[in-house]
Amino acid sequence: MRRVDELLAEHGTTFAEEAGIKLADKPQPLYRLLVLATLLSTRISAGIAVAAARELSRSGWRSPAAMRDSTWQQRVDALGRAHYVRYDESTSHHLGEGAEFIRDQYRDDLRRMADAADGDPRRLEKLIAEFPRIGPTGAQIFCREAQAVWPWLRPYFDRKALAGAKKAGLPDDPKRLAKLVPGEDPARLAAALVRRSLQR
Repeated sequence: MRRVDELLAEHGTTFAEEAGIKLADKPQPLYRLLVLATLLSTRISAGIAVAAARELSRSGWRSPAAMRDSTWQQRVDALGRAHYVRYDESTSHHLGEGAEFIRDQYRDDLRRMADAADGDPRRLEKLIAEFPRIGPTGAQIFCREAQAVWPWLRPYFDRKALAGAKKAGLPDDPKRLAKLVPGEDPARLAAALVRRSLQR
């Protein structure tokens, strides 16, 4: 469908890709996606959240262990360099807590969280929402992006993506939307639709 092709061409970069995360079903990229979802969970622009994720990665904190080894002030400083300043102190605290939580609950591997969800996207949402600062919004962001590497999540289109579909004149039903794109592309389409929903 031409409208879908145009959407993907204009807005089809996932937030993970924009943040420099080469998403794969491996502990480190999945953790970096979780950090990105944490940053996107505050009332701050997506662009600033993505820049903050890049800065945290540049600082070397790409794994829960590395995040635990960083200090609260180091994380605050990194967030500040990315202009993530309104929530820098509380977010730094939550990133530290989240790195401890993933160690205690999943031994630093979010694939264990996927196993615990047992193929149920709603269960996965609840498990992700247990992380500090994430909540339902961050859980939906994580699932929206993770469907690229976890096929059992597909199709995953949250409220924002479905609002974007309606705005773009596309079906607002996840299964019908998924039929408009091949393979892993529901994640790209979902990202494009979210960006479309934010346009006036």
